[in-house]
Amino acid sequence: MVDVSGARRRLALAHVASRVEAGPPVPPSTSVTVHFHPDRLVAGRPLLEVLIEENLYRSQFVTGTSNGGFDPAPGGRRRAWESRMFGGAYDDGPASERPIYGSLNHRLEPAGGSVRFGSSHLVLRRDVLSRTTFCYPDSVHEPTAFGTGERMPLVETALGHHDVDVLDDYIEAHVHGPLRLDTDVEALVLDPSFRGTAVDAIARRAPVPVRWHHGFELASSRFDRCADYRGPHIADLAHAVARDGRLTARIVGQAANTGEHDDQHVTQLWHCVARFGHDWSDRPGAATSPTEGRIGRG
Repeated sequence: MVDVSGARRRLALAHVASRVEAGPPVPPSTSVTVHFHPDRLVAGRPLLEVLIEENLYRSQFVTGTSNGGFDPAPGGRRRAWESRMFGGAYDDGPASERPIYGSLNHRLEPAGGSVRFGSSHLVLRRDVLSRTTFCYPDSVHEPTAFGTGERMPLVETALGHHDVDVLDDYIEAHVHGPLRLDTDVEALVLDPSFRGTAVDAIARRAPVPVRWHHGFELASSRFDRCADYRGPHIADLAHAVARDGRLTARIVGQAANTGEHDDQHVTQLWHCVARFGHDWSDRPGAATSPTEGRIGRG
């Protein structure tokens, strides 16, 4: 039997490789991280529970959900930019074969390479790099700079951009082929606001080690920064859903799961918690003003 899915994957990898300038391999100290919100409900069940049960991380083309730009429909923007980036390799293939999106954690952040897309993340094993491609900036901006595991000129490029907002400062990664927890993941890293919760209990069933990062907590005294960053309506939402004068990943997730708030607004609320609920001031080369670096997705 002809491995059609493998053929599409090889075409995509070869197409990206043909567009990569000379560069060193991905630094051994870095890893690819795939972000998500573990507590978001999927058919009434926490996403992390579904992920562990299926032992498979699925793309938005399969799940119909996303923490970033969501447009998986035929004729949508994501299909268009994937076609351009991957040489049309996946144009006629099933949704299940399209790549998984993540980021290269080039700044070695404990919370992962692109916290805007989720409070928690999977750290991928090194051998997954052989089927991973990269671009900078985010694919929504139609980038012309690409990388592979063997040739990665993008780290130097990204580190050279000093006016990029913290949440936009990532090198996008695309994992081609299935992403399994038991064989492709090194660790599951969670936000500490989930300690002692149902998410914590579910995580203990994962076939990989569980770690905790520094966490994000935004006090009500800083909610006004949300207005400048994502709009006055997001500051209002912050006040409406806060508990004990604060916001955490868990509190934002609880607000999302009520179904009472616009999904995009909840996403933007998480952006504010991630941006202002942690001290990024000692992060070298990253923009710190809430009005800087507006190159990323809203």
